[in-house]
Amino acid sequence: MRVLLTGAAGFIGSHLAARLLRRGHEVVAFDNFDPFYDPAIKERNVAALGAHAGFTLQRGDIRDAALVADLLGRSPGFDSVVHLAALAGVRPSIAQPLRYASVNVTGTLTLLEACREHGLRRFVFASSSSVYGAHSPVPFREADPAVRPASPYAATKRAGELLCSSYTDLFGMDTCALRFFTVYGPRQRPEMAIHKFTRLIAAARPVPFFGDGRSARDYTFVDDIIDGVTAAVERQPAGHTVYNLGGSRTTTLARLVELIARELGKPPILDRQPDQPGDVPITYADVTKAGRDLGYAPKVPIEEGIARFVEWFRAPPA
Repeated sequence: MRVLLTGAAGFIGSHLAARLLRRGHEVVAFDNFDPFYDPAIKERNVAALGAHAGFTLQRGDIRDAALVADLLGRSPGFDSVVHLAALAGVRPSIAQPLRYASVNVTGTLTLLEACREHGLRRFVFASSSSVYGAHSPVPFREADPAVRPASPYAATKRAGELLCSSYTDLFGMDTCALRFFTVYGPRQRPEMAIHKFTRLIAAARPVPFFGDGRSARDYTFVDDIIDGVTAAVERQPAGHTVYNLGGSRTTTLARLVELIARELGKPPILDRQPDQPGDVPITYADVTKAGRDLGYAPKVPIEEGIARFVEWFRAPPA
């Protein structure tokens, strides 16, 4: 299978590219190395991938309609587009909603339209658990209407899902939206909570601790997420489908900090702050549907995942 993978230089994208290459697929990585965080990290992420004969890197922006159309029109063609590229993060989206809408909505639409023009039927879209907002019953199920996302970022991800659904209904494309639940693991982005907390506790610096510590997240180890995405790429059902990919277990903020501190062997210094706008009290995935259709079954509990992350943090690969 020949796959166009957007956002391939990022945390999840680089792990997915490596998995697809190991499974014998050809991967064309499409990334603009956006400076949301240090582009040198992304350069390191893709450096090792270049050793694979089936790997090609295309630099560019998903909003560049001419470039996207040219890329999808090249021979040999693609069997699938896996669209991970996006601006991430709830709080930055509140500060820059127009930029988030441009990248996450216009960029997704640009890709879908190029797929339509070139007759490419299979499209896998990386969505987010944030689409459920603060008012969905837990555990979160795909049948929930998800009509009250709590941030511009969440709204852009829900918009991307709806665009996929429209292209299925109008043009017969097979589109699959995967709702990721708080992914962590080696190469996690430096601003994400687990990486940030680990770095601060290791340096004996204060950890920003929002609220009373009872907010809970369904943390999902990156290997489990990659299992689910790979299954969606290889088994993609017909029509428009939505799947939760999570650990199907919640961990409070207080417990998360405790686990990281224990692995580092250092006490945390807490900088207590009020709850932040756009944050939700809990995320919790019902993965029954993904288990049934994709064979998805998360394997890495948070205790093991944190231990593996801290091991990577202490001796990151060259």
